[in-house]
Amino acid sequence: MKYIQVGAGVLNQTPLDWDNNQKNIENAIIQARQQKVNILCLPELCISGYGCEDMFLAPATIAQSQQVLLKLASQTKDLIVAVGLPVSLQNRIYNTVCLLANGEIAGFVAKRFLAGDGIHYEPRWFHPWPHGVRSEIEIDGKNYPIGDIFFSCGGVRIGFEICEEAWVANRPGIELAQKGVDIILNPSASHFAFDKHVVRERFVLEGSRAFSVSYVYTNLLGNEAGRAIYDGDSLIASAGQLLATGKRFSFEDLYVISTSIDVDLTRMTQARTSESVPNLDTLVSVPFDYPQQIPQLPNVPLKSWEYSPNLKEEEFTRAVSLGLFDYLRKSRAKGFVLSLSGGADSSAIACLVHLMVELGSLELDVKGFCAKLPIELANTTTSADITHDLLTCVYQATKNSTKTTQRAASTLAQNLGANYLELNIDDMVDGYTKIIEKAIGTTLNWQQHDIALQNIQARSRAPSVWMIANINNALLLATSNRSEVALGYATMDGDTAGSISPIAGIDKHFLRHWLCWLESQGPMHLKPIPSLSLINQQAPTAELRPQSMLQTDEDDLMPYHLANVIEKAAIRDRQTPYEIFCLLQHRYADYNEEQLLIWVERFFRLWSRNQWKRERYAPSFHLDDVNLDPRTWCRFPILSGGFGRELDEMYTKARKDAH
Repeated sequence: MKYIQVGAGVLNQTPLDWDNNQKNIENAIIQARQQKVNILCLPELCISGYGCEDMFLAPATIAQSQQVLLKLASQTKDLIVAVGLPVSLQNRIYNTVCLLANGEIAGFVAKRFLAGDGIHYEPRWFHPWPHGVRSEIEIDGKNYPIGDIFFSCGGVRIGFEICEEAWVANRPGIELAQKGVDIILNPSASHFAFDKHVVRERFVLEGSRAFSVSYVYTNLLGNEAGRAIYDGDSLIASAGQLLATGKRFSFEDLYVISTSIDVDLTRMTQARTSESVPNLDTLVSVPFDYPQQIPQLPNVPLKSWEYSPNLKEEEFTRAVSLGLFDYLRKSRAKGFVLSLSGGADSSAIACLVHLMVELGSLELDVKGFCAKLPIELANTTTSADITHDLLTCVYQATKNSTKTTQRAASTLAQNLGANYLELNIDDMVDGYTKIIEKAIGTTLNWQQHDIALQNIQARSRAPSVWMIANINNALLLATSNRSEVALGYATMDGDTAGSISPIAGIDKHFLRHWLCWLESQGPMHLKPIPSLSLINQQAPTAELRPQSMLQTDEDDLMPYHLANVIEKAAIRDRQTPYEIFCLLQHRYADYNEEQLLIWVERFFRLWSRNQWKRERYAPSFHLDDVNLDPRTWCRFPILSGGFGRELDEMYTKARKDAH
């Protein structure tokens, strides 16, 4: 038996942050040595950062990446390390993994299958490497092999599937298995999306079984560049058996998981299943001596929050908490400011900041958590102290606000430990209104000027809360959710004002469900938040019309669960208004057909006229693969025909069906 210790290193990197990225890689190498790792796989483009965007096209980015690579190479004595970086060859940029072995550069594997869908734009910057081609690249006066290659390091064959390459039908692992590869390394920058971990685990296990290899998968961690969140997934499998997994959504800068693999065991399986003599034209041989290893027991967690029946709720909690934490510290802000209305959206965000502190303190302890913040917190001994110093909640009342929301906001802020302020903005609203009435010579009223009178209240809240954010040198958190993004049910420069919009990627229907879960149960290892009952018992309302008008969001729009179904059918599945009407007719037979027609038309009208708003929303977190952010997934023209013909056809066909 030939035992080798393999490791997967997870890193929280930042685009173009050369010193920090190099330090994290160096510390991962130190951890790997402590765990007696022979072969260490680090994430895709971990030297430069994955989210460099158009800076990948800058020569300085390539030059800096190579400088860091040369420094790292010298630190790999008696070790094999795979690191990701962009390289330039013949005036083309390639996404590569460099294999460092025993202090030297062994060669570069260039990515063949680029990620160009969803939030990914790799083909904008990189060229796909042609299949089966091997070339050479000069770095610092020396030539190294590059291309579609694999390695023999001390007789152990190592191949690569780089992130997207494991997700395609013709994955490179098929050919690597035919070449007798012992170990496949998968360095990834795979953004978080709900339930994605299950898919990754499946292709790692199936790859190790089908290819008769050991498979090492590692991923980036945290909010790397602003929008995408990486969960730090790491998996090691051999011959269809999961040997080691790492924790997801960690607040650490890095960690390494490792385990022993039996190379001879997978070779015996290959000997039984191999059908052809392998082509070795792209093999690069590297001398390397493996120390004799004592087998390490598998490191598979037996129980964690991953097994919670409320997995989506747990993933949402941990992803956004980590996303907020990294956004805070990487932007070097001193905290958060939130306009807390006492409704579901702003209350959810306040809870997420609280959970960020609780989860981070639970993992790192209070002292360790504070050490990672860009602010020195005085007299901080508990997680509640941290929340008070980091989060300022501002309730901004008008004459249309109710005691219900005021009580809900103040109680929640107090129970979370946040700093809480109350302002009355009636004088500002009245002042703006009187200025306009004098200018146009008309007294404004709710019958003729409904939208204007609502919006001036929402916009009057922005200057005050921005001022508090500026005084605190803090990030202002915008409160719009995904359902409002789809329907444009938000006031530009009002509730959309902010530096980051944490919940713009999640729909209102799920948010309300999540708040009820948080009230009664909450994340594993943390306490629930009973004071959310004051929020959960309310019908969602903007509270911008007089109280006598009994305003609710769903009266203005449609039931939120219905809006969610229409949005997915229209935007994700690209169905026509008539097809969606038929879907709703089948699924929601209790609703009047005329009402369903009105709601479908309302969605398409509001969607098409409000693209300009979606273009102006503050950055939001990417939480699934079909978000509405035009800068990461869903592009739609600002000016369009508004689905006029399609809506006419819907009414014509629906009425014909009725007869």
